[in-house]
Amino acid sequence: MTDVCVLGLGTIGLPTAVMFASCGDRVVGVDTNAAVRNSVNAGEIGTEEPGLQELLRQVLAAGRLVASDTVLEADAFVVAVPTPLTPDHRPELSTVVEACGMVAPRLRPGNLVVVESTVPPGATETAIAGALEVSGLRAGKDFFLAHCPERVLPGAILREIVENSRIVGGIDAESAQRAVQLYGAFVKGDIQVTDASTAEMAKLAENTYRDVNIALANELARVAERAGVNVWRVIELANNHPRVDLHLPGPGVGGHCIPVDPWFLAASAPEEVQLIPASRRINDAQPRLVARRVADMVGHRRGAKVALLGASYKADVADSRKTPALDIIDELEQAGLTVALHDPLVRNLAHPLVTLESALTGADIAVLVVNHRAFESMDPEHVGRLMRTRVIFDTRNCLVVEHWKSAGFQVSVLGIGVPAQAISG
Repeated sequence: MTDVCVLGLGTIGLPTAVMFASCGDRVVGVDTNAAVRNSVNAGEIGTEEPGLQELLRQVLAAGRLVASDTVLEADAFVVAVPTPLTPDHRPELSTVVEACGMVAPRLRPGNLVVVESTVPPGATETAIAGALEVSGLRAGKDFFLAHCPERVLPGAILREIVENSRIVGGIDAESAQRAVQLYGAFVKGDIQVTDASTAEMAKLAENTYRDVNIALANELARVAERAGVNVWRVIELANNHPRVDLHLPGPGVGGHCIPVDPWFLAASAPEEVQLIPASRRINDAQPRLVARRVADMVGHRRGAKVALLGASYKADVADSRKTPALDIIDELEQAGLTVALHDPLVRNLAHPLVTLESALTGADIAVLVVNHRAFESMDPEHVGRLMRTRVIFDTRNCLVVEHWKSAGFQVSVLGIGVPAQAISG
């Protein structure tokens, strides 16, 4: 049995703490937010992550997990606190450094510290090691230090935290092996060993690849609209090539990783990086382009009602972090339009959420921002009876256009242009 202290009980830290506890370890979860601590100790979670609340209650009942505001002595410390961006798109490491500073007084010879927080290359061996060495102990000599980035998908965290392969990067070989032993208690996927800086950069590369690929898809969508082509069909055909894997366009990029991690790489070598910031700008511009398209479709009538469907950052999850929906709303309201927002899963957001019927009633246009299954199964006739004008804009290409056109809707789809012959005719 290992005593584990997990710092940060958020989207990653809490499932990680629960998994260690479910394997028989004694776990203290540390969080500076009293509401989070009270919720965890009560067996309640703030998200709808499948299976997490049930497993949390099991380990609480077994006495293997407690949430606290105090770091206690342990065999292993896991740091899973957020690393946001500064306003000028640089990684904000203060929270990670502060968490390591909380560990330092409790650090003992032979302890292991693992950082799961996303950090730029070199941070584990410099800023993080430095914060821990305030203890008077030396990383790699007196205690072990490694970076083990998370690789999970909201909505499937408990499955992926076990089944996905993991990267473990140690500041030395022994640190890496100690981390492999720790995570081997529950990880069934391959655990790939490397050095800390390589592990840090691999995590960033994974999400940067996706961001750049989405940016390419969004540019292709813009070209397709100008050329009178269906970009979704273009991508489908191109992906038949054995060495092509184009992602899909959309109204913007959200979530806690993809809009953030590329900037960590860019900040690491600003004089070398050109493609990454360009991709970020392309994806960040999508909400504005969607809003302009909507304003055009309603004739720029001030006060026109927009039923915005979808507030999460991706389909069939309740996670709304960095959702492009909020940027779209800002742009629409600046254009003088009224927005009614509905999402079947999201419960709390900066903008008010209403029921689907309330959003659609009297709307001049419906805009599908997220391809939730609930939206794909909407009845066009019922939707049409609620709306003032039968106009819909699908930014995810998830509706059966023929069904909606049969119900009298004017249907537009992001990335599908009007053929030249149709314009001339």
